[in-house]
Amino acid sequence: MDIFEAQERIAILTEELNRHNYLYYVKAAPVISDYDFDMKLKELEALEKEFPQLADPNSPTKRVGGDITKKFPVAEHRFPMLSLDNTYNEEELFDFDRRVRETLQEVEIEYVCELKIDGAAISLLYEKGRLVRAVTRGDGTKGDDITANVRTVNSIPLTLMGSGWPDLFEMRGEIFMPSPVFLAINEAIRAELEDKGLHEDEITDKLLKNPRNAAAGTLKQQDSKAVAARKLDCFVYGMLGDNLPFSSHFENLEQSAVWGFKINPFARRVKGISEVLHFIHEWETRRNTLDYETDGIVIKVNNYGFQRSLGFTAKSPRWATAFKYKPQNEATVLLSVSYQVGRTGAVTPVANLKPVQLAGTTVKRASLHNADIISQLDLHEGDTVFVEKGGEIIPKITGVDISKRQPGAKPVHFIQNCPECQTALVRAEGEAAYYCPNEKGCPPIILGKLIHFVSKKALDINTLGEKTLEELLKSGFIKNPADLYILRAEQVLSMEGYKELSAKNILEGIEASKSIPFERVLFGLGIRYVGETVAKKLAFAFHNLEALSAAGIEELASVEEIGIRIAESVKEWFGNEENRLLCQRLKSYGVQFTLDESKLQKMSTKLEGKTFVISGVFSRVSRDELKKIIEQNGGKSTSGVTKKTDYLLAGDKPGPDKVKKAESLGVPLLSEDSFFALIGQ
Repeated sequence: MDIFEAQERIAILTEELNRHNYLYYVKAAPVISDYDFDMKLKELEALEKEFPQLADPNSPTKRVGGDITKKFPVAEHRFPMLSLDNTYNEEELFDFDRRVRETLQEVEIEYVCELKIDGAAISLLYEKGRLVRAVTRGDGTKGDDITANVRTVNSIPLTLMGSGWPDLFEMRGEIFMPSPVFLAINEAIRAELEDKGLHEDEITDKLLKNPRNAAAGTLKQQDSKAVAARKLDCFVYGMLGDNLPFSSHFENLEQSAVWGFKINPFARRVKGISEVLHFIHEWETRRNTLDYETDGIVIKVNNYGFQRSLGFTAKSPRWATAFKYKPQNEATVLLSVSYQVGRTGAVTPVANLKPVQLAGTTVKRASLHNADIISQLDLHEGDTVFVEKGGEIIPKITGVDISKRQPGAKPVHFIQNCPECQTALVRAEGEAAYYCPNEKGCPPIILGKLIHFVSKKALDINTLGEKTLEELLKSGFIKNPADLYILRAEQVLSMEGYKELSAKNILEGIEASKSIPFERVLFGLGIRYVGETVAKKLAFAFHNLEALSAAGIEELASVEEIGIRIAESVKEWFGNEENRLLCQRLKSYGVQFTLDESKLQKMSTKLEGKTFVISGVFSRVSRDELKKIIEQNGGKSTSGVTKKTDYLLAGDKPGPDKVKKAESLGVPLLSEDSFFALIGQ
């Protein structure tokens, strides 16, 4: 086949695949089998490989991903991506309608009601009918250019159908993770972690928290192939630009469907506020039947001329608002309370419930957090409890219906002994949690410490999964982290299901961990209260194991952000002979216990003495990277806003409590762009 024949065939295949993709993902009405579709796609891939000069950035082959993005470029929005005012109150909707009518001097307004999809906002720029750029909301003015990732979302057209579209225009939409996809991913994660022996609280920590966060996190992945595997979807909800086909929002929304966009089929044009309220009431429970998450209704003035007359505030349009439903609350019966032991020995109570439907899912468990919560709820056996699910995986009990309490029902008391090893539990003064003190003999604590030691943020031995560690423990080959470094291949091979390649990978992973820096090794030791940040502070303050283990409480507490409680915990840990022996063994096997002195060099002292609190989602770098940049420029980052905080570094959707506290204390809010300007980047 010559290049001209290839060009013609590529054009035919591209047109056919785009049409079949639209029929399958947008119209849900496929006309060919998956096999036939895959065969056409493979043929196109082969032609593009043979004739790379003919490959199109918007080719259907880009749907499967493959591009690696090390850093997303920042792009400026042609039109600001503003947020909407929210209300949970119908009275405020009447006020909204009154303000609109008074401003426009109209008796009745035509509105458009749309389901508020719980996902990640996206701006899609089309030029001459082709997708040229996809940008996240960011700070509303600028966002991340994630075009490569968005091309993998099958419901977003790469090339428009039909004709009549403006030469240059934007579609605004919401990319979301369908509920069945979200549940399937979490089921796969749960199955893997249960197979590795993790307890419920540890499994919960590793699950995707909700579809909204899962969608936003997926779009920021660097490998577009991984994005494609997540099967994201998208509804568009608005058109922006010059020379739009119609002068009203709803008509343009309908026209976008003709061009190949996926619009929500339940959007409705209504007359007046009474019909708006009817729509809101209709969908309060009906939304639970959908296979995607919604948290409210968006109400927009339909006529563009009216929208222009109403205008905008600094943050939001005056012609639109969002009514948000309150978190759902259902009553069910408490069957029992079970207890789980974590890595630190902390014992977590979990309420086992009579199954109840809540927000479209069956709820069987709810978090009780600690003994104080049980006491505050005045929980009794067999109580009828109210359960709330506000978008998270584990629901919570918000109250008890005392009127339904059975006569003679016994109060629920927190257990006194560890459910795993029967050791008497302890509770430090001023703490909420009870702990099992049997660190050397309680099976879940031992396994949990090993899991923590090999985790990615610690020694990063990714060839050692939880299941393998459990097998090594049961076989008696290891009892603590140091034993890993004397593990032999024949020991691994003696365990059922492990072959030579597995043994080789495990031992190579252990050997590679000897190059992990001191601060991560210190974190991996699992000293109570010593998280990533504290471990780094201690490593940078004392430089090596000998100096750290010899330091007194006052010397430890003098380190920035290391209070008495942490200092006492570190001193107690190193005061234990078994722990000191563990460190000496690890050091003798080649594990790093001395700080790399080059890490003490700072990029600058521009933030010297400045304290930052970071909140929200950022478009240029991750929150962890921001913390690193702050430290490299002489500043420090803390978790809570206090009068000692110099700046609240606020991204998109910062925590409202942190913003409120910052405002009350006079702490200035700093945008991402302003922060980088501050350090001269």
